[in-house]
This record gives sequence, C-alpha cells and structure tokens, in this order.
Amino acid sequence: MAKESKRAIYPGTFDPITLGHLDIIKRGCKIFDEIVVAVAKNKEKNPMFSFEKRVEFVKKATRDLPKIKVIGFEGLLVDLSDEVDSNIIIRGLRAVSDFEYELQMGYANASLKKDLETIYLMPSLQYAFISSSIVRAILKYRGEVKHLVPKEILKDLKCM
Repeated sequence: MAKESKRAIYPGTFDPITLGHLDIIKRGCKIFDEIVVAVAKNKEKNPMFSFEKRVEFVKKATRDLPKIKVIGFEGLLVDLSDEVDSNIIIRGLRAVSDFEYELQMGYANASLKKDLETIYLMPSLQYAFISSSIVRAILKYRGEVKHLVPKEILKDLKCM
C-alpha cells in the first residue's frame, strides 16, 4: 500500500522573508512531505516589496530545500487549499500577541472549510523576535539586517 503524501501550505506576505520564516519552513519539512509556501499578493498591507520580488526572494531562500514549492496567490486561503490539494495550514506564532489574530484566522478558515486544519509552530528562540516589519524598519534607515534575513536575498535587499 502506497503512503499518502502529506502536503501543507505556509501562507504569508513575506515582505521580506526572514530567518524566522525560514525556521518555520525547515521545521515544517520535518513534519510534512511537501510544503507549499504561498506568497500572498495582499495589496491591503501595502508591502515594501513587489509581489514578484517577494516570490523571487522566497524562491531564492528555499531553493536548497527539496520539499518546498513556492507559489504566489491572491484570494481566499480556502480556495488555494483546494487548488493545491492540501487541508493543512502552517502558521508561526512568535508571541501571545500573534495568538489571538492567528486563532481568529484559523477559526474563520475552518468556518469556510470544515476539514481545513491549522498547525501552529513556534519559531526557535533565536528567531522569536524577528518580523518582516522589523526588517522593513531597519532597511528604511539603511541598518544591518544580515542577522535577520536569509543570506540568499541579502544582496537584493542592499540594492533597494
């Protein structure tokens, strides 16, 4: 009997991808056979980087991880879950402040699709403080971010 492949979706704006995101992705690879990293277009958040750049950054940062597929998407996560044939969502929780928002989103998604499960992973301690908004704030003032983002995208960020 063939083993059924377990695929999960790790959605986010990834503006830009951080070492915290990468930590969650790598830890998810230990649990799932494939992770679809889904970069949300999300114009409402007014991202610093274009949709195309954010997808490119995630592809560069994950290119050496064989279990990863990177896609861009717009719309509802429940629709994407049907498109990629996965009922598992991965979300990262850094602090209690993340929990309330993520819990609401998980419940909202479950109300739209009953068999959609959300798995919450905490980043490793050394990455718990990192967020894309912190990286953007530091970049705005030309500060050093090499300890916050994957080395594969560092040169791209320096050119901004």
